[in-house]
Amino acid sequence: MNNIEADHLELGKNVVIEPTARIRGISGKAKRVKIGDNCYIGDSVQIICDDFSLGDYSKIQHHTNVHGYKPCSIGHNAWIGQYTIIDSIGGTTIGNNCGIGAHSQLWSHIKYGDTLEGCNFLGESPLTVGHDVWFVGHCIVSPITAEDKSMALVGSVVTRNMKYNEIYAGSPAASLSAKIGYQFKEVTVEEKLAKMAAYVQQAGVDADLIRIVATEKDIQPDGRIYFAVKERTYTKTRHPEEVKFMKFLLPEKAKFVPVQ
Repeated sequence: MNNIEADHLELGKNVVIEPTARIRGISGKAKRVKIGDNCYIGDSVQIICDDFSLGDYSKIQHHTNVHGYKPCSIGHNAWIGQYTIIDSIGGTTIGNNCGIGAHSQLWSHIKYGDTLEGCNFLGESPLTVGHDVWFVGHCIVSPITAEDKSMALVGSVVTRNMKYNEIYAGSPAASLSAKIGYQFKEVTVEEKLAKMAAYVQQAGVDADLIRIVATEKDIQPDGRIYFAVKERTYTKTRHPEEVKFMKFLLPEKAKFVPVQ
């Protein structure tokens, strides 16, 4: 692809990158760009980063800007809405299954004021976002740590770390979970197995090939494609039925990542 400039490029299968998107390094070619299978990068997206990686089935919508000197890593099944800014000047890591709503801004640095004149605000620090984190939209996020399953409601200004599974709102954002609950509730393995069995039927995939099991311990070396609901993993083969089922599940029914 002529809109990617990189010394080392790993490009997955079935990737769509719109012609107006640009991926390069800070001063010319990126050192490394890795994009997983079945990803989409939309119109006028700019990724200006020397070390950038994007997991399988991730989508970056139009006019998003990703930039920074330090590595930016985004996991599997990401959904990044249009006109989002992701800054990696201080280094940014975003886990699997994360949603970043349209017009959000994620920052890993604070710079501009004249330090000779005594400005106190100058710094770079990592932005670390765990798995299943959701910034609903129009969120502004400082270089914080967002623990797994945490969530910030629309318009939140996040200046402090977000705790596991708690929901935040406001400016500055504060936890509302004591009043409104949590992003995720407990679901039993048995309930997950029943839902996934129904999804296999609804998706119209080969039920002999696609196997739903409780845990990775139940996976057999028989050439079938296994989905383990406890670990939320699957045996990646790139088979068309696997891709069809994954696309049916995403983004809101279920999210799975490859078995390591």
